[in-house]
Amino acid sequence: MTIIPAIDIINGKCVRLTRGDYAQQKIYNDNPVDVAKQFADAGIQRVHLVDLDGAKAGKIVNLAVLEAIAAATNLIIDFGGGIKNINDVANVFNAGAAMATIGSLAVKRPGILEEWLIEFGADKFLIGADVLGGKIKISGWLEDGGIDIFTFIGKMIGLGAANIFCTDISKDGAMEGPSVELYKQIMEQHPEINLIASGGVTNINDVIELKSIGCSGAIIGKAIYEGNITLEQLLSIN
Repeated sequence: MTIIPAIDIINGKCVRLTRGDYAQQKIYNDNPVDVAKQFADAGIQRVHLVDLDGAKAGKIVNLAVLEAIAAATNLIIDFGGGIKNINDVANVFNAGAAMATIGSLAVKRPGILEEWLIEFGADKFLIGADVLGGKIKISGWLEDGGIDIFTFIGKMIGLGAANIFCTDISKDGAMEGPSVELYKQIMEQHPEINLIASGGVTNINDVIELKSIGCSGAIIGKAIYEGNITLEQLLSIN
């Protein structure tokens, strides 16, 4: 199981939101590069870098943060937030990301995503399925995507995507535990995908449970920043 700390960026700073609410943000570090270095020094190999400004604005805003982290560490970085066209994809890869995270565009313009999967390879993309009440949310979780989670994942598999992370927005940053039952249902219907759990992880037992049900990875944010889980504990899971 791959442990993937999250670094969420607003105004160039490392923050966490509660249940996707931009009004409920907490700044954890003014310098995301320092945070990334701490992860790398501890032995973490991968991070999930989210341009929350970009997700909200509909265009990449914090590419410089990606460039700085890639230059300062050897971390495998997946980057998302505001990727809208093939130039954005190329810029993200050129800036040092190993994978581009695609969420809203996958819902609104799946044909474009399919072209990218063919152009760059499916292994270069991480598809974000952000869900609230069983329905997909887009544009920084601010809009209804008009499709349910299971139909969406089925469509993504049909396009050739293999790497999908699912965030239950009601759990994200709430420190109330992950949506284990939802992940079980997804994997029962689509056992062929690499499913990464995201949102709600509170303690090391949550991570152990996610591994036990077959998740290929877990994106973890607030539990790390609040000290509920140590990096040493997380690395022991692998």
